[in-house]
Amino acid sequence: MTDKLRIALAQLNPVVGDIAGNLQKAVEARRTAAVEGAELIVFTELFLTGYPPEDLVLKPAFQRVAKAAVEDLARQTADGGPAVLIGAPWAEEDKLYNAVFHLDRGEIKGRRYKVHLPNYSVFDEPRVFASGPMPGPFSIRGVRIGVPICEDIWYPDVVECLEESGAEMLLIPNGSPYDFDKFDARMQLAISRIRESGLPLAYVNQLGGQDELVFDGASFVLNADLSLALQMPAWEEKIACTDWTRTDKGWVCETGERVPVEEGDEALYLAVVQGLRDYVKKNRFPGVVLGLSGGIDSALVAAIAVDALGPENVHCVMLPYRYTSSESLTDAEACAKLLGVRYDVVPIEEPVAGFTSALEKMFEGTQSGTTEENLQSRTRGVILMAISNKFGSMLLTTGNKSEVSAGYATIYGDMNGGFNPIKDLYKTRVFRMSRWRNENMPKGCLGPKGVVIPERIITRPPSAELRPDQKDEDSLPPYDALDDILHCLIEEEMGVADIVARGHDRDLVKRVEHLLYISEYKRRQAAPGVKVTKRNFGRDRRYPIVNGFRDQDL
Repeated sequence: MTDKLRIALAQLNPVVGDIAGNLQKAVEARRTAAVEGAELIVFTELFLTGYPPEDLVLKPAFQRVAKAAVEDLARQTADGGPAVLIGAPWAEEDKLYNAVFHLDRGEIKGRRYKVHLPNYSVFDEPRVFASGPMPGPFSIRGVRIGVPICEDIWYPDVVECLEESGAEMLLIPNGSPYDFDKFDARMQLAISRIRESGLPLAYVNQLGGQDELVFDGASFVLNADLSLALQMPAWEEKIACTDWTRTDKGWVCETGERVPVEEGDEALYLAVVQGLRDYVKKNRFPGVVLGLSGGIDSALVAAIAVDALGPENVHCVMLPYRYTSSESLTDAEACAKLLGVRYDVVPIEEPVAGFTSALEKMFEGTQSGTTEENLQSRTRGVILMAISNKFGSMLLTTGNKSEVSAGYATIYGDMNGGFNPIKDLYKTRVFRMSRWRNENMPKGCLGPKGVVIPERIITRPPSAELRPDQKDEDSLPPYDALDDILHCLIEEEMGVADIVARGHDRDLVKRVEHLLYISEYKRRQAAPGVKVTKRNFGRDRRYPIVNGFRDQDL
């Protein structure tokens, strides 16, 4: 029995599959916690393997290495330093579990298994894990501590079981990805569990990018009276020590740092920066290259890339053709100078002419149109991929969610690339975020202060510049209307009649629905990109390519 407990919360950025690296990160974090006098350190969900490991976790060799890492870390706790709560997969009796381990005094003192396995949105854990039994609390340094794992607090039963079996507090390891409204949802969920159980809790969340997902951290502690004792920063690795005291009303955490959590465009911007930075660095690319067209999408991607990686690791290339305006040439160069990146110009007149000449006989007697326009885009894609191949930098693609949704992009052309930072941002949001970045210097970013995107790029009507005097609205509805309709169709799964009731023209809604459905084959071949909305393409929204359904609005 003890009346005092110092607990370290480790909000860190693991790498999926790098078990040795994650183990070393845990060892170093525990060493830091020991210096701070902590008696226990808590890591996030599946920390030793990284989260989510997906089908990698099914490999027997992977399971063996993960088990060895748990045992290794357990042995290191024989030094008398802090006890450890850490996540890793665990195989037992032909079943594989998402587990958390109590390590102390050189031993694995206990383990608990995740009960509720999410199978919605980006999650499909029942594919790889078995559901564990209802858990009891760990006894750690004289305190009975309940450890529900992430999804286990989204339902009342696990916390109820822990409270009924004597838990005195809850420490919750999480792998909760960011989306636009997630922080408030987590906080309200925690409040619900406290009200039901009367137990204080610490919510410890992962940080960092993993493929399309990005984890914001933003860990926190709530006392049983619902007071906020600790709010850790979002988008930063941090180890925070918390001091707990047993009172006649239960355990209370002393008030510590309470950092405001970013919201709105600021949070979205930091999310795409974190997602791009980790995708590039964890895949060990030396930098990135992108086509800088003089338009707003590529300008914002360039700014995000510079903020994520530094200007020395970003290469921008302008690829002009006869329809490229003088304004685009001027604006692209000005943007590159503001960002401080390497900037090259590679005209595409000759290679496009070569393709046109090669196809001239076959195309004789046909009308020039979309095919010839797409040759320009595909020529640019080939050249940018060649630059990527030659110098090793990853090619970024720059299509926003509006274009990706409506198919307003050329497959094997401007869709070429390894990653798309703005894939989940609608065009109207791209405009907002560009203005926001010009007015703000985001924390932890490596780009310059002040204006980074020339004002004319933001105010000029968008154009693909594949034919004379082309504007996006020649092919697409105005973005305000288009984005609202797309949001209704994608994020909300609303019917045509309900969208029309919002004030949209029925024929326009049906047209957008049609464009969305017939573009699925393009999206299936598109580069991954950072998920920031509640329903992105790929992990969230999984529609068939062959699809004969249309909402008849009856």
